[in-house]
Amino acid sequence: MSTAITSDGLILRLRGLKLPAFVSHHSDIAARAEREGWGFVRFLGELVELEHQERQVRRIDRLRKSSGLDPDKTLATLDLSRLPVKVRRQVPTLCEGGFVERAENLLAFGLPGRGKSHLLTAIGHELVQRGYRVLFVPTFKLVQQLLQAKRNLTLLAAMRRLDQFDVVLLDDIGYTQQNRDEMEVLFNFLAERYERRSVMITSNLVFSQWDRIFKDAMTTAAAIDRIVHHSIILELTGRSYRGDEAEKRNHPSLTASGKNETAHA
Repeated sequence: MSTAITSDGLILRLRGLKLPAFVSHHSDIAARAEREGWGFVRFLGELVELEHQERQVRRIDRLRKSSGLDPDKTLATLDLSRLPVKVRRQVPTLCEGGFVERAENLLAFGLPGRGKSHLLTAIGHELVQRGYRVLFVPTFKLVQQLLQAKRNLTLLAAMRRLDQFDVVLLDDIGYTQQNRDEMEVLFNFLAERYERRSVMITSNLVFSQWDRIFKDAMTTAAAIDRIVHHSIILELTGRSYRGDEAEKRNHPSLTASGKNETAHA
């Protein structure tokens, strides 16, 4: 036989069921339902929708915190006008995440200071907002973590943890000058994700210079083949962001129009 439940008892049970939105909003929704003459289905539906929305917000917050993405490098802080026109046109589509669904890779090439990391980090934030699990990690740091796992005989477990991420953003792969063991774990990581999960890579080295990373021609060719087979390549050109910022600091009176006039002089 069912028994009447008190308001306090209801709250306790809702908390026990992990329904915080029900706890927070049930009284207000019940009052509104009574005023507007809702049926039970609509009353329950409103509470369920609120619970769903708040869970989504909490999930996105957890994904963002675990992503390692720089919170300041977003689309809002990215000067899109500095990007090449072709790249600028691709950004909205990339932010939708279709390439992640297709397990494609996203590669950004360019000289230092061209905004590669900012651009891919901003896209990473947009992917998180859409519910994808993203991990940002400097390449040298990932390599060291995998190498340590190999020494501890836990490399398989480390690979499985990384496999939980829909996208791994490897920053500055061109600065990584590995020895043979380090090259091997990086290659294995890329091969493991091939056609299964996406990687996003920034590099100041074009492919013809990747033998500096993978040491021998055969391994370099195999790595490039796996990365490029299903990939989108962004080439960032133009002036250095950091160079321009330094120039502004050193010459605060120099306006953008002044720079343009100087450049065309």
